[in-house]
Formats: sequence, structure tokens, C-alpha cells
Amino acid sequence: MTTLITGATRGVGRALFETYAAAGEPVIGTHRNPPDAALAAKGRWLRCEMTDPAQIRALATALDPAPLDMLICNAGILLDRNQPLATGYPPELWAEMFAVNVTAVFLTIQSLLPALRRAKGARIAIVSSQMASSSRASGGSLIYRASKSAVLNLGRNLATELAPEGIAVGIYHPGWVQTDMGGPSAAITAQAAATGLAARFAALSPATTGCFETWDGQPMPY
Repeated sequence: MTTLITGATRGVGRALFETYAAAGEPVIGTHRNPPDAALAAKGRWLRCEMTDPAQIRALATALDPAPLDMLICNAGILLDRNQPLATGYPPELWAEMFAVNVTAVFLTIQSLLPALRRAKGARIAIVSSQMASSSRASGGSLIYRASKSAVLNLGRNLATELAPEGIAVGIYHPGWVQTDMGGPSAAITAQAAATGLAARFAALSPATTGCFETWDGQPMPY
């Protein structure tokens, strides 16, 4: 089973890449900055700047004519911490974060759809966040929350559109993870998140398509 992970050089993406590589499965990672030598040796790497549609489209050429069994849309950015409501959240920040967190997810899926269709029972996993949930509206990081809510909606609708083809789509909260984004005081390690997420991805099927779950299998409210 071949898996492709976007944003795989650090954090949860790196831990997922290492998890699949350790299992002996073919794994492909995308990077903006090249992986270190130890990580590079564990699988195949493709350069892809997630704000560049041309580089995203090139992923399809790199995979053709091979099938792709699992696509994990993991790449994401959080740049709007502590923005003041009255004077912060500039338009440029909205554009950049939505480009990576939403548009790039759609373009990646669109680009790799032929490869996913070449596999039998392909799966798409979208890493969102509990901050996407409308019932968890605690304020702050408004762009990030809006972008993760948008990609949750995107994933749910793609699940409906792809169901007739047998391609399942799941959306996931990775947990509060000890990464650059989550900070050192976060609740779980990147490896714990990756182990849990890999189990969720393995369980994803046409029967569960459209799910919104946590890394440890708990349903998330929309």
C-alpha cells in the first residue's frame, strides 16, 4: 500500500512518515525544505510548495502511472496567534493561511485523483483540528479556526462526491501535540498522535466516510 503525506518533514507529518516507513510500506513525503539525511533515506520525497498550484499539479506527473492507496493531507500553518481583533488579521494573512490550509488540500486531492482511482479502495485523510468545530467556538486564531472549519466542510462534501467510486474520506483532529505549532507543554507527543492517526486511517472505509474523529478514535462534534 503506497501512502503520500503532505508536509512530512516535521511534526505530525514526520512522525506519520516514520510510522509508515517503519512498517515497511512504501511512503512518499512532500517537502518545502529538504528532509534531513536520516529521514530522506526512509522513503521517497517530492518537493511541493503548497501555495504553488503548478507544483501541486506536478505531483500527478511524478506518480503516473502508479496507483496511490492513501493520501494524507497534513500540511498546514497557524500564523494568527494573538492577533488583536480591532487591528489584526490582515487580508494577506487570510490569503496565505487559506491557500495552505484549504485550497492546497483541494488542489492536492484534485491532482492525485487519477492515482487514487488507479488503486482499489483508496482513502483520503484530511488533518483538520478540533478548532474546526462550531461547538468549540472559544475565540482567538480566527483565520486558523475558519480555515480548519472550511477544510472540514470540504472533506465532508468530498466524501459524498467520491462515495460512488469507493474512495473514502476522513477528517481528523490530531490532538494537542508537542510540535512547533502545539508547543512543548502540549498533551501528547507527535509519535503518539501519529500512531493513533495511522490506526484511524486504517479503519477508514466507505462505511465511515465523512467521519470527523480525534486521533484516539473519539467522534468530534461538527
